[in-house]
Amino acid sequence: MADMTGATGGLDARLAELESRLREMERREREAGPLRSFFNELFPSEVRDHLHAAQKEQLLAVRAMLDRMIEKTEEHGAPRGRERISVD
Repeated sequence: MADMTGATGGLDARLAELESRLREMERREREAGPLRSFFNELFPSEVRDHLHAAQKEQLLAVRAMLDRMIEKTEEHGAPRGRERISVD
């Protein structure tokens, strides 16, 4: 029921926006496949957030290790050429 301020127009627009977002979420869920749906049902969102953060930390650790390996390689300078050895 509309009041004199036209507030229902704003509510209708908001409701339409939320329904549109819900349809989009459901579409993405269907496209993600059964494994993703199973994963989402198995783990609550808080657990998924922690797993995502843990994965990021693991990737950052690998990045740090690779950065250190690159630094060590650069510390030794350019690779030397062949060394000539004379044999009597």
